[in-house]
Amino acid sequence: MFIRKVSYFLCINTLNPLGVAIMSQTLSLSSAPDKSTAHAAEDAKTDYVGSVIGFPKLILRVEGLAVLVVACFFYARADYSWGMFALLFLVPDVSMVGYLVNKHLGSILYNLAHNYITPAALLVYGEHTSSEILVFCALIWIAHVGFDRLLGYGLKYKTAFKYTHLSTPG
Repeated sequence: MFIRKVSYFLCINTLNPLGVAIMSQTLSLSSAPDKSTAHAAEDAKTDYVGSVIGFPKLILRVEGLAVLVVACFFYARADYSWGMFALLFLVPDVSMVGYLVNKHLGSILYNLAHNYITPAALLVYGEHTSSEILVFCALIWIAHVGFDRLLGYGLKYKTAFKYTHLSTPG
């Protein structure tokens, strides 16, 4: 059996004594994959692979609570309006309008609005530029995503709204 090995190095900054960790990973590509590789490849082709269950799911939900509490703490510390917080808290859910077009677009728009990447970047940029409005919006957005995770609403698969990384439809 012919096997090609591809190695690559990913450098990431960490808080270890050296300041940088280098992770090496070897990928094997085979012309005749074994049964487990074929099964994994078939699973990857499906629209819905599964979701987190058990204790890891609990950790992710508690993590959502922690994010919600921290976002609210800094929001209160900045002395922003709680009325505006309540008014804008559900704005990320407007992204569900994509489901009116189709499930695929709906899942893309929902996932773009319900992850921590964009609001965290917005928060950092707002702090960097001393923009109160950006920080204000970012904290509300982060709190919303944390609240959704706490309730068990996860990132959506393209098959249907109910299929998420945190829920197993019954």
